[in-house]
Amino acid sequence: MRFTVSSTALSSKLNALSRVINSKNSLPILADFLFDIQDNVLYLTASDSENVMNTQVELTESDSNGRFAIGNHDLLEGVKGFSEQPITFDVNLQENIAKISYQNGLFSLPIESADEYPQAQSISEGANVINISSDLLSENINRSLFATAQDELRPVMNGIYFDLTPECLAVVASDGHKLVRNKIFSIQSEQPAAFILPKKPAALLKGLLQKDGGDVEIRFDERNAQINFSDGQIICRLIEGRYPNYNSVIPQNNPNILTVDRMGLLSALRRVQPFANDASNLIRFRVESGTLQLDAEDYDFSKTATERMSCDYSGQPMSIGFKGASFIEILSNFDCQDVIIQLADPSRAGLVLPSEQPENQDVLMLMMPMLIND
Repeated sequence: MRFTVSSTALSSKLNALSRVINSKNSLPILADFLFDIQDNVLYLTASDSENVMNTQVELTESDSNGRFAIGNHDLLEGVKGFSEQPITFDVNLQENIAKISYQNGLFSLPIESADEYPQAQSISEGANVINISSDLLSENINRSLFATAQDELRPVMNGIYFDLTPECLAVVASDGHKLVRNKIFSIQSEQPAAFILPKKPAALLKGLLQKDGGDVEIRFDERNAQINFSDGQIICRLIEGRYPNYNSVIPQNNPNILTVDRMGLLSALRRVQPFANDASNLIRFRVESGTLQLDAEDYDFSKTATERMSCDYSGQPMSIGFKGASFIEILSNFDCQDVIIQLADPSRAGLVLPSEQPENQDVLMLMMPMLIND
């Protein structure tokens, strides 16, 4: 079997696929890429047993159809750094060897039988379907991924929750201390459905969809999801379990409203945070009419810092504590000029919203307060 493919097209596809493969695998063949040549198209697959990613590339020429598996590391090293040029694979399925030739040389690698490569899980008939633009999905994953947990005792918190209701699609992530909830009003379903997307396929999509265009189709049942986008497909095992009632932790009555320049507050927090206690990372927010004061202290090392900035504030003067690093993460995942911080009292969660909501969306982030000693 012989086929020719563009070096840059092959290299970019293999690099994207390689993010799926683990450094240690339960099956040795999962360290391989699966090559499947059908009618002058090369279908490429990578898997870690729970996540399977497929993509394809047009071939310049091929003389027959066929399938084989080839080690990911050596092939990536072999095709890395080529300028645009044709690469020709001569594959001997009887001797299990592939000779790869290019303009100035060649190399050969062992191959394995494609029959040993595990099959992807199929999605059951009657699966739920969500159609969403790639830009919108990428934007919501980017905004939510940082808030997922790494919790062995509560695995449901380790992914992004997609909650489809008659009102909207809510995309939610939380680690118990901070929470992100994005409502997308342009996507609705009379039949409620939900799934929890694990962190790894979410991160894969985040990297793939930024350069992608068009629509994404998400098909899911109770155990698996199949995500089809213009450049390929990801099939992944979902996190099973009941996601907590995220709406119940969002305080509804927040009479104290603070509006502040996002980048100004972000810069101030980054300057003050190094002076906070390493264990607690506590930053005290003192807010009154027209002024926000940030205080950090670490008396163990005789370090303190204070910074004041102007703001718009309507409400009672208040001091409330937040974890500095988490608040920096929240502000970093907005792209608006001003943020609105809604507060009830120092013992209840603070809400952070953009001053202008994206079209057909409602974005909200929540930060649990920390105990401060006055």
